Parts: sequence; C-alpha cells; structure tokens
Amino acid sequence: MERLICDSGVDVILILTKLYDFHMGSVTESTLWRSTNYGSTYEKMNDKVGSKTVLSYLYVCPSNKRKIMVLTDPEFERSVLISSDEGANYQKYRLSFYILSLLFHPTQEDWALAYSHDQKLYASLDFGRKWQLVHEHVNRFYWSITGLDKESDLVHMEAHAPDGRVQYVTCRVLSCSEPNRNHPFPGYIDISSLVVQDDYMFIQVTTAGRASYYVSYKREPFLKIKLPKYSLPKDLHIVSTDEHQVFAAVQEWNQNDTYNLYLSDTRGIFFTLAMENVKTTRGLGGNQMLDLYEVAGIKGMLIANKRLDNQVKTYITYNKGRDWRLLQAPATDLAGNDIHCILPFCSLHLQLQTSENPYLSGSISTKDSAPGVIVATGNIGSELSYNNVGMFISSDAGNNWRQIFDEEHNVWFLDKGGALVAVKQPTVPTRHLQISFDEGRQWTRHSFSLVPLFVDGMLVEAGTENQIMTFFGHFSHRSEWQLIKIDYKPIFNRKCTEGDYQTWHLHNKGEPCVMGQKQLYMKRRPGNYCMLGKDYAKLLSAESCICRAHDFECDYGYERRGDGNCLPAFWYNPAIVSRNCSQGQNYLNSTGYRKVVSNNCTNGVKEIYTPRKQLCPNRAPKGLSLSTREGKLTANLGTNVTFLVHLDEGDSMRTNIQLDFGDGTAVSYSNLSWIEEGIRHLYKTAGIFRVSALAENTLGSDTSTLYLHVICPVEHIQLLAPFVAIKNKEVNLTAVVWPNHSRTLTYFWWLGNSTEPIISLDGSISYTFTREGMNTVTVQVSSANTILQDTKTIAVQEFFKSLLLSFSPNLDEYNPDIPEWRLDVGRVIKKALLQVSEFPEDQLLVAVFPGLPTAAELFLLPHKNQSEGRKKSEEELEQISEVLASALNQNLVEFELKPGARVIVYVTQLTLAPLVDSIPRHSSSAMLMLLSVVFLGLAVFLIYKFKRKIPWINIYAEVNQEKEQEMIGSVSQSDSTPKITLSEFPTPKELMEKELDARVKRGIGNACESTREIPNCTSV
Repeated sequence: MERLICDSGVDVILILTKLYDFHMGSVTESTLWRSTNYGSTYEKMNDKVGSKTVLSYLYVCPSNKRKIMVLTDPEFERSVLISSDEGANYQKYRLSFYILSLLFHPTQEDWALAYSHDQKLYASLDFGRKWQLVHEHVNRFYWSITGLDKESDLVHMEAHAPDGRVQYVTCRVLSCSEPNRNHPFPGYIDISSLVVQDDYMFIQVTTAGRASYYVSYKREPFLKIKLPKYSLPKDLHIVSTDEHQVFAAVQEWNQNDTYNLYLSDTRGIFFTLAMENVKTTRGLGGNQMLDLYEVAGIKGMLIANKRLDNQVKTYITYNKGRDWRLLQAPATDLAGNDIHCILPFCSLHLQLQTSENPYLSGSISTKDSAPGVIVATGNIGSELSYNNVGMFISSDAGNNWRQIFDEEHNVWFLDKGGALVAVKQPTVPTRHLQISFDEGRQWTRHSFSLVPLFVDGMLVEAGTENQIMTFFGHFSHRSEWQLIKIDYKPIFNRKCTEGDYQTWHLHNKGEPCVMGQKQLYMKRRPGNYCMLGKDYAKLLSAESCICRAHDFECDYGYERRGDGNCLPAFWYNPAIVSRNCSQGQNYLNSTGYRKVVSNNCTNGVKEIYTPRKQLCPNRAPKGLSLSTREGKLTANLGTNVTFLVHLDEGDSMRTNIQLDFGDGTAVSYSNLSWIEEGIRHLYKTAGIFRVSALAENTLGSDTSTLYLHVICPVEHIQLLAPFVAIKNKEVNLTAVVWPNHSRTLTYFWWLGNSTEPIISLDGSISYTFTREGMNTVTVQVSSANTILQDTKTIAVQEFFKSLLLSFSPNLDEYNPDIPEWRLDVGRVIKKALLQVSEFPEDQLLVAVFPGLPTAAELFLLPHKNQSEGRKKSEEELEQISEVLASALNQNLVEFELKPGARVIVYVTQLTLAPLVDSIPRHSSSAMLMLLSVVFLGLAVFLIYKFKRKIPWINIYAEVNQEKEQEMIGSVSQSDSTPKITLSEFPTPKELMEKELDARVKRGIGNACESTREIPNCTSV
C-alpha cells in the first residue's frame, strides 16, 4: 500500500496499492480502490484509469477534496489522470515531462506546480490539463501566500543562475521570462536554503566558510539574523514560525549531536537562547530530528529532551522556553505500588519522536481538541532510557502523570479527544484494542480480528456523523493488506448535555497564570458515555493576568544571571544606537528584557520591563565599512561593481557619504537612504584601485578603504605583526595565506599613511617605523581572480613594559579559538585590570594568544606626552607593573564570562628585560645586561639542542579596532606564581598551524597543500 487518503466529513476513501517485484526491482502492478460507504465495501477502479495503467502517486486537492490527481509510473508512461467527482471518473492527459512532486495552490483549486526530474518547474491553471514551463534549474519552490504576496499567481523559487550559482527568484507563473523576474535578495545564496513559511522567508549565505542567515518579515527587505555573537552556527533549522515568532535549532561550533533552541522577536531578527543542548534523534531516512515537542491545544507549552552531564533528561515549559522544569513521576505504578522518585534526582522522561507514518501516533501524542491530555512513551529514573519503557498519560497538561501500560502502544484520540484507543506497536501482532473514556484511568479491551494482525496504521474519521475507525495491516509479511472497519458509535447512547461536562483550570504546578492568562477549559466528565457535539467548545474563558517577571525573557544581547536578572553579555554593548535613529526621532532603549511573544499579561511590571522611548542622540559616524555586493575584492573589466556602505553608529539621515572610486571619479550623497541598494560603478581600465568611503556630519567623521583589483584562488590571509614595536627598530611583517601556491602570489603592502604599496613576491618584509603612535598595516594577496586583505594596527613606542597572563582552566571550555572571541575577551580583561589600578586606559593594551591553553600578554605603554621626562615615565611603568603583578598574584583580577563562569587572571611571567627600550644605555648595569644576553643565548642554544619549544612568538591582540591584531610578543624571564609552564606553550609554527587547522575544520578552504610562513623576530 503506497498511499491512503481520506476526505473527512464524507464517506469516500481512496486507496492506492502497488505490487513491487523484488526480482525486477520495480513496481509491476497497481490497483486503485474506492469506497463510498467509509470502508464497508471497496470497488476496484482499474477499469476507470486503464486496466494496464501502473499508477505511482495519488493527490487530493486541499482546497476542494472532490478533485483528485493521479500520476502514472513514468517507467511505463507519462500521464496524469484527473477526477472532479471524488475519484468516480477520470480523464487522462499525456505529459512531456516526468513529475517528481506536485504542489497545489493553497486557495486556487485549479492551480498546481509540478517539479520534474530534470529540475524544471511547470505550472497548470486548469488542474493538470495543460502545463507551461516556469523556470529551469530550480531547487526549491513555493506558492504565494494570501495576504502577504500581492499576486496570487506569484511563485518563490531557488534557482541556478547561468554561472551555476544560486539565486532567490520570484515571478508570475505565466510571465516568468528573464525581464519579468525579480530577485528579492541582492546577491547569491546557498543551495537548498530558501524557506518561505507563514510571515517569514529565510535564506543562507556562506562567505569564507562562515554562514550568515537572513530573514524577511512580511515581505520586507531581508535583514541579517542576529544570534548571540559566539554561537558560530554550523547548522540552523527553522523549527516553527507560528504565533508570530520563529523557533530555530542551531548547532553551534562546539556541538556534535545536540542543538541549542533559540526564539526570535516578532520580526524574526533577534534570537535569544531558550534551551541549550537539545538532543537529536536520527530518523529512518537518516534525517536528524530535534527532540522537541510542541503540545497541541496549549499555547506556549513545549517538552524537550536536554543532554546534561552525559545524561538526557526531559523538561517542560509553559512560557515558550523562558522557564523549564523536570517532569514529576507518577506516585504509583500500574499495580498501585508506591514509586519513590524524588526530584531532581529522579523524574519522568519521555520519548519525543513523532511518527514518520502519518497513520501511527508516534511516541508522543496530543490533540487540539483535547487540551491538557498528553500520551507518551517514557521511563522513570535519573535519565531517558529506551529500556523498560511504559506508556504514561497526563490529563492536566503535564503537572501530574499516570502510567497506563507497561508496553509501547499507539494511542489515537477519538470523538474530539473524548475517547482514547490504544493498540500495541506494529512489531507485535495483536487481536485486541483498548478504549478509555476517562482520560486513561480505565481501559476496556475489545477484539477486532480473529487472527492476530500487524497494525500498520489507523484511519480515524474526524467528523461527528460517522464514529468510525479503520485499521489496516497484514497477518504476515507475505500476506495481502487487510482493512478492518470499526464503528464505535453504538458505545455512545446519546449526545452530551450540559450536565456531562466539567471545568478544568490550566495551571503550572498551581500557578494559574500561564502565558499571561487564566484559562478555563470544558471537558467531558470521566465515565460519561455521551457523544461530543459539533458545537463543543474547549476553551470557556481566558482572563488576562497582571504582568510579572516570568512573563518576560532576556532581550537580545542579555543573559540571565544566577539571581534571575538579565545583564549584558560580555560581547554586547547596549549603548550602541541604530544608525536608523535620526535626530529628533525616538527609539526604544532596551531594559534588558522583552515580553514573551503571545503572552497576554497586562499592567503589573510591564512598564518596568518594557523598552523605554528615548530621543535619538546626535552622534558622530562610527563603524563605517565598505564592501562589494559580492563580498570580493576583484572584478572583471567591463562589469558593474556594486559597493555597499555600512555604518554602525551615527545619524543616517544627517550623515554625508562620499565615495572615491580610485579612478579619478567620486560621488557624494546627503544621507545613507540614497545608497541602501548599493552604489554601482564601471571601471574602464584594469588595475588596483584604492576605493575610500567617508562618512561625515557636524560631530565627526569616519573612513573606510578597500583596494579593488580589476582582475588559482587563495582562501584565507592572516597578517602576523608585532602588536607593539620599538621606534626606529626593524620589525618583520608576514602574510600567511592558505592555500599557499608558491610563486603564484603577489603581495601588496600599505604601511602607515602611504597610498602607494610595496609589492613583493614573498610573504614577509621588514620595515622600520619612525613615527610613534598607532600605525596601520594593510596587506593584500593576489592570485588569479581572488584578492584577500587583512589589516593590523601596531603601537610604536620608544619603550614599554609587559606582563604575561594566564587564566583559570574553565576559560578554555568557552574558547572557540577565533580572532573575534580573543578581541572581546581581551577587552573584558582590560576592563578587569583597570578596576584594580589607576593606570590610564589608553596606555594599557591586552593581547590574547591563539590556541589552548588560553594565555595573554599585558602591555604598559608610556604617556604620549612625557613632560616629566623619560626617567619618570620609566619609573611609573615599573610601579604600575608591580601594582598589577601584586593584584594578579593575589587573585584580585577576575571577570564573569557568562552566568556561573567566573575566570581568574594570573600573572605568569614578567618580560625578560625590566624595560623594553630603543635607546642604548651607558651605565653600571651594562655588563649585567651583556651577561644576561649571553646567558639567554646559551639558554636558547640548549633549548634548541634538546628540541625544547620556544614560547611567546605569535600573539593576537586588539587596539580599539573591530579586527583583531596579530603581534609578536616579548620573551619573559621571571616566573612569579606561574599557572602555565613553558612546555605547555606551542611554538610559533604550531600556533599558526592550529589557527589554520581550526579554520579548515570550520569549512574554510579546500584540502590542498599550503606553505606556512612564520615571522622570525621578537620585540625585546
């Protein structure tokens, strides 16, 4: 049996059976059956469709179930059979293509889309009689949604462009030629990523191995989805989009068989964490399914299986994931014996897999018409187990549970949930079914077959006129299909009256307010054998509650602490105001909380937690970035290049934007609204062009520059440079690329304020900085049509002081080993250090090393204006280093990375020289310094001789820039309270290999050989 279709509310059943020949490996026969008395008798319809016609699929039009479409097996013929009278008569129409799948229009009964085996999409507006080609090379397709799309015949498609890349395309089915096509998302997208669902559309774009996700709410322009900064998703699935909110399952960088559950705001942009480490289960088809179940009939109620300390436990929430708790196990077992199961050490755990067979109930079952009733397979204990399982039921929405069977059963809801029927799993043949009319408290057994039957499914009539269920299965694996019709209407001797009902208050362990409402439901009294009527109303009343704290969840960028308060995450700056906030307008300033979507509470603490309306401040431009629409720094001569200008902060309506294309032409715009779609420019000559953007208003300006090449790709470049350099002393700058095709790369270096680059064929150059202060270094690597760029900022000083830092081991658990994380953690460390000293912020720099264990270097810089003399500045650096070292040795420097994760900062070593200096000294310490150098040389020789590893070569850091800075650190001599031994630190080569390997594992690049070049200098 291939397909079983029921038209609920009428008496017609259509069944298509197919005979599969295992020797031939194909279907050789098919039979179409039709019943007009809801399964009492069946008629063969082969003479109506053609006695020798082999059928493959049966479709029923969702908007008019009288209309049937049947496809023939393409191995025999390519035809479609159409019926407009519930399958009584058919008309056959030949096809020029093979239909893989059909999609009916949600409201227009004669409209359908057909997808062919060669990725072509066809449309029919006369229910399959004539077909017209819509588009070729299509991966996914969706009909328009009423109320959102302007044209009802609009089609959303994911299709390949002529160059093989994938685009999101929309058009009308009868006019889908190239001029009539639209591209709602500018640029290319990942294959099989387009999702059109309810109010939302989603796409995915992967750049440099890292995926970004975009959403469109109610057909507005696509915006980038905002997940917590360091979720770094490897995979993302849309779980649901109902109730004006998006549930998304995200597999983060450090997860393998679990996903984190995130919930969005109404527009689907800002996501906050609802539950970590939700278990996944591999389905029969190999698909991963999330162990998350949305309870039908109760808004905001979910059940999930969470992996915690190598155990899987079942949790329940009544407010869309804001709060979760374990399930209380039944008080007694089936025999009435007491069960001693004490929370949190012991609880009830449920299997949450829904059935892939639509005619079986799965391991958990609920129904909209039976609110509060949950039937599931599970076990009692410390964790979820698939051994010694039983069947459990709750009739009060998961507050209390009872065991109903000690074996797995399929359980279906009858009579709008007023009755339950249970049959053993299809792996065991049975002759009996059991029915309960009191929500599983008592069961009566009935025999439905003389011979034990493997039950493969049950068809339940959903109407109220015919109380019928139809079992189908087989007596053995070689027997024919058996259908058994059961009419359970005689059990009910009358229709229910007012006295047959009782009321039930939804609650959460006694708390009557659920999702901001007190909800009162009506149920049939247990044991009353009456039939529920068509006008049966489940929800009697819903009264809004006063808003309390549990009606609000943490807003985006905030995390819940141990005391229940929501505070900013370490990576989030709540002071940033959107650039769309223009002077004179208002914006909503978050309090750190947002109301749970669909929560209906009123007043109370609502005003305290609701974002406050504030006037937009007048701000200078900040965070200006310039890129191309394709995200590349190369373009073919004679093609248009679209430049995108992005501004993080500043008044977009009062900020002037100037763009210099670098070829003698420039443009200027009075505000950002004119360039939202990008700025197009056509280069007429080949070369390298310095394209610069300037954002300027009355309070300040910001600039951004890129170098565009107009013409064997490289996939990643990383600039290794000292974070702090000595004035007038030569330093090495190295560009490490991957993969490195020797003799095929050209390097371009911009040093300081130079507008002309130094060009080299080698990835390393030496340079001497003669100007104190912050100096910018930009390097590009060119390989065929690929250009990559990295920029670092170097602090140039005459002298400085540094300390090597280590951390408590728990920091390594949260280290994804990427530059952005090190940048943010460096900022947090700097903030913690400033709390224990009065050293000026601009003279203190922190660099976090790549790799594990996590380590860092602290730089103390002299004041820019040394008015009191150099000696005084040196003494100040010595004093502050002693103060900081003392505080670090006393464990006074710590920070909280996330709730419950406090990290202590230690001093590991001081630098080798008491002070790093660029001026030679003639003093009594000269001989000691010489001896120190000789001793150091001997030590280095011995270390090399015995193949010991030399630490502290490559280090990452940050200097008030959004990109992380590479540096080459100082060698250290003292070992005051070391927390990390020297042997634990990798060599520079190993550091670079770890960084590159980590990026390769995250999907950057291909598996080809690369040459890794390591800088050969230290700042001492």
